[in-house]
Amino acid sequence: MSTNGKLSLAGSVSLGAGVMIGAGIFALVGQVADLAGDWFPVAFLAGAIVAGVSSYAYIRYSSVNPSSGGIAMLLKDAYGPGVVAGSFSLFMYVSMVIAESLLARTFGTYLLRPFGLQGSAVLVPVLGVLAIAAATIVNLIGNRLVEGSALTTAILKIVGIAVLAIAGLVAAVGHGDGLFAQASGDPVDVLGVLAATTLCVLAYKGFTTITNQGDDLRNPERNIGRSIVISLAVCTVLYLLITVSVNASIGASGAADARDYALAQAAEPIFGAWGVGITVAVAVIATLSGLLASLFSVSRLYAMLQEMHQAPSLPRRITHQPLLITAGLAIIVTAFLDLSQIASIGALLYLTMDIAVQGGVLFALHRKINARRWVPGLSILLDLLILIPFTVLKVQSDLLTVLVAAAIATAIVVAQVIAVHRRSTTDAR
Repeated sequence: MSTNGKLSLAGSVSLGAGVMIGAGIFALVGQVADLAGDWFPVAFLAGAIVAGVSSYAYIRYSSVNPSSGGIAMLLKDAYGPGVVAGSFSLFMYVSMVIAESLLARTFGTYLLRPFGLQGSAVLVPVLGVLAIAAATIVNLIGNRLVEGSALTTAILKIVGIAVLAIAGLVAAVGHGDGLFAQASGDPVDVLGVLAATTLCVLAYKGFTTITNQGDDLRNPERNIGRSIVISLAVCTVLYLLITVSVNASIGASGAADARDYALAQAAEPIFGAWGVGITVAVAVIATLSGLLASLFSVSRLYAMLQEMHQAPSLPRRITHQPLLITAGLAIIVTAFLDLSQIASIGALLYLTMDIAVQGGVLFALHRKINARRWVPGLSILLDLLILIPFTVLKVQSDLLTVLVAAAIATAIVVAQVIAVHRRSTTDAR
């Protein structure tokens, strides 16, 4: 558990896995299946590879300079305290806030599934907002409650997802028509699989929140890297089990039709109504615990950005500003964007930021952190390999979402230019 209020390795893994095993697997399966077809389990495996290669830079930096603002500090070290570091730090922060909204709306979608109201344009965001509010209150109580609840819920959802996946696979093999009975037989769409991998990375990117635990983690120089590796490994196994099970149950077309609640839909043909109920219960636990873990970690990143004068502050009389600002922004996104838009914007911002992180390690920090340069170089190539097809397909099918993402990115950069100019003017005086 924890000592003197510090997170243990188990607590850190619980928080990291808690962020990853949430909306990523419950909300994205249908969207990924729509892009990748029968190969959507392969897309989730490819996403694990991309995230695994990317994690090397974060692990190496955190082993040398652990802090509560791990990514922000990395970017500052690589690019200096200017517009570039500030902009990409906020890219990361905003992508994390968007991920919290993905968790919140997934919570609402699955909770309403037994009542046939999962498509409600009113109830889904309302429940999502309530979930964020509840998670914020728990986080206000303190580290120990967050860690304790994260450890318990992490065990529950890992066991729940594993049981559902394994039972589904056994049923498909023993009593059904086999694992590939629902396959369409269509040829592989390489561009579709690559684009789908972009969304799958969202299911793993929660590992980056672990880098923000430096000030709250026991022995962070060793445990941050261990926590990231363990969390990624656990999630990869679970995602492969569940996606193969979904493919065997309803196939890619069934998952794409169900879209936002594909896992619940996949449970029905094999397990009936009780299977849907169990899936909904696991989804509710997963998304709520993911919100708890994400708010805990992301608010610490925002606190670091405030200390670096890269993010705005509220009046000093208001306490817990990072947590309240993070929750407030997540509520706004939850209220106004749907799951598809949230996932796409989050993926675009995150991968853009990750390219900047990898570039910083490749060209500026490799000696300082004793990193092998070919790894961040490979990570940049992998990011571009999936990001370009995804962007092209999104421009063709959903131009508005791409424009919203571009507008957010532009607003962040402009705000940083103004902030840096004001800071320079003040320093000059």
